[in-house]
Amino acid sequence: MDKLRNYDVSFSGLKTGKHEFRFEIDKEFFQLFDTEQEFTNPRITVDVLLDKHTTFLEFEIKVNGTVELVCDITNENFDYPIENQIGVLVKFGEEYDDSEEDVITIPSNDHAFNIAQLIYENVALSIPMKKVSPNISDEDLEILEKFSPKEAEEEPKSDPRWDALKNLKNKN
Repeated sequence: MDKLRNYDVSFSGLKTGKHEFRFEIDKEFFQLFDTEQEFTNPRITVDVLLDKHTTFLEFEIKVNGTVELVCDITNENFDYPIENQIGVLVKFGEEYDDSEEDVITIPSNDHAFNIAQLIYENVALSIPMKKVSPNISDEDLEILEKFSPKEAEEEPKSDPRWDALKNLKNKN
């Protein structure tokens, strides 16, 4: 049984208009993907708003919850709030095509649209590149500042050997 089928939004029997769906996401969802996560212990709610039109579908996918990250400075775990929203237009065509950024084409005979990949990307884009715990102490920040590389304030003195070569270049 394909576990990703749990994230199919069936639109074939729905009337034209707005419809709401809700999914609870945890670590089992992310285990369905063959990638290593930068977070642990996800507790996320996904609200999907489907606006069905006669010739296309509009999806608004909102993720809200928390994940556990490891602080880059202290190496301690902390909860990080996740809140993100994406919109996708789904139109019908000959075959599946997701080459456009905000438009996905699915075959005309499909009766459901799988949003698992969109949920995954929505959460992944919510994770910051630099993970700093909100509980970091002033002492840790002072130590970090003390050992951080400093920018050179003086210009390096020129080497007289190179200056002589530059003069030769300028004479020609």
